[in-house]
Amino acid sequence: MASSTRRARRRTWSLPPRRWIAAGVIGALALTAGCSTRDAQTETASGTTGALSIVDQRGETVTLDGPADKVAFTVMPAPSIFAAVDRSYDRIVGINQSTLVANRGGMFATMFPESTESAVVAGNDFMPNVETLLELDPDIVVQWGDRGADVTAPIESAGFPVAGLEYGTQDDLEAWITLFAQIAGKPGRGQELVDWQRAEQAEMRADVAAGNVPRPRAMILSRTGDTYSTTSAKGYDGFQFDLVGAELVTKGFTSESGQVSPEQILAWNPEVIMLSGFDQSTPADIYADPRLAGISAVQNKRVYKTPLGGYRWQVPSAESPLMWQWMHRILYPGARDGALRDDMRAAFDNLFAYEISEDEIDQVLRFDMNSDAANYDQFRR
Repeated sequence: MASSTRRARRRTWSLPPRRWIAAGVIGALALTAGCSTRDAQTETASGTTGALSIVDQRGETVTLDGPADKVAFTVMPAPSIFAAVDRSYDRIVGINQSTLVANRGGMFATMFPESTESAVVAGNDFMPNVETLLELDPDIVVQWGDRGADVTAPIESAGFPVAGLEYGTQDDLEAWITLFAQIAGKPGRGQELVDWQRAEQAEMRADVAAGNVPRPRAMILSRTGDTYSTTSAKGYDGFQFDLVGAELVTKGFTSESGQVSPEQILAWNPEVIMLSGFDQSTPADIYADPRLAGISAVQNKRVYKTPLGGYRWQVPSAESPLMWQWMHRILYPGARDGALRDDMRAAFDNLFAYEISEDEIDQVLRFDMNSDAANYDQFRR
């Protein structure tokens, strides 16, 4: 494939002081005093302009002749993470169908209107649409690296480099951020974001340990029609719920489909239910189901729809530290200082170069569904 001309594009930015970033981490970051608009573009010492050799999560070396100008993603939520690394949607030319649905349903469309018209290069099965890729001519395609040659070979046969990903752990998330920063020619930016994630984890663990109280029983729940499904502790939710101080009631639960009966949910008797952002379920749906009337979370109105920001917060993303803060405050009302809105404003500026409004914060936090839930007033403006 003929290589396209590439240039390193670095947006100046600054990471404002936050109470949840340790002083040592702040001292370690190479910060630049910058602006919060996408219009200012400067090249910094942490950017790269020459040929790149990138090792993906398969252990394969991918070589580019410079930072990529055009990147296609068959996987999600990779585009939102890449946009956070780049503080821009400029380089993203193709996405997964599910990503397009999420883009059109949340804040991403407001921050990056062009994302609602992105070409679709794969569906739910992640099989690449090679014809569309040939039309888009990306410099690199981001694809799963642990699902066999069926999903990668067609891309490579068409002449496109592939960056293979793995999924499911916090380490994987940090590897994505690092890899995407390399693809964009911005390794310093990637390290800054990883440092932020790690600093927030450290403070969260310290807060939970200092609390020294019984952990609330909690779970993620999905509903399609009359059928319920959930997640096990083996996935990312096991990490998240432990981090924020919850007892994940699904520990030990195994099911290929994830389906769970109302009787099993009753037996678990969660005190807090967080509803998946991947379906249309609402707290009102859960309260209206007579099969779940005896559950503590239902009786005490502690059922919450998970936020939808740049992407669905419940899965590993550039916004994961905000999800951890939201979860911790749901579990422990009054914990920390109640300043999630301030943290969101700072994070959306840093991640997406976007000044989020008060109404938009309400939208992300799903006040349309959660306003009547117990203790949700702590998030009001």
